[in-house]
Amino acid sequence: MTEADLNTRHAEKMKKVQAARARMMASKTVERGLVIVHTGAGKGKTTAALGMVCRMIGHGMKTSIIQFIKGAMETGEQNLFDAFPDLVEMRPMGEGFTWDTQDRAADIANVRRAWDAARARIMDPDWKMVVCDELNIALRYDYLPVEEVLEVLAARPADTHVVITGRNAPPELIEAADLVTDMQMVKHPFRGGVKAQAGVEF
Repeated sequence: MTEADLNTRHAEKMKKVQAARARMMASKTVERGLVIVHTGAGKGKTTAALGMVCRMIGHGMKTSIIQFIKGAMETGEQNLFDAFPDLVEMRPMGEGFTWDTQDRAADIANVRRAWDAARARIMDPDWKMVVCDELNIALRYDYLPVEEVLEVLAARPADTHVVITGRNAPPELIEAADLVTDMQMVKHPFRGGVKAQAGVEF
């Protein structure tokens, strides 16, 4: 088969793919807020959520990021989001991971404070996306009832997106979500002794 024959065959195949894709897209007419869950042992859960925040900024829509575990520290994303104070807020409301705090009562109190802030933003129609960063960790340790989270998600304004990150998302949340991504770790430099890198992890 000549190069010209291959090119013609490819063009014909792509024309059929294009037509099938157009038919599929024509049936997608619903527009509404989504519950999005990023879970799994692989890196990139928060990173993916923050990428969506950048898209929201690009569309001029307000976004709130509530961090349930991470405490205040200088990060590249915080420095970037500070340039858009009318469109995005980033609120680190934790004190670090549970193995660092070693204080269950304080951890539960911090999670409750963060959830109260997140719930207020979720229910306020001015905020079009709310990122609940590492909420899954709080749910895993039973610091917050998953039923309470599901009730708020079900009652939120129709066009509000909620993004929830963290390992070990509970089955009930996965069932309620519209979009779930399970990030699997194949390789990670941490296992080779490489520490967290500016611009990659923070």
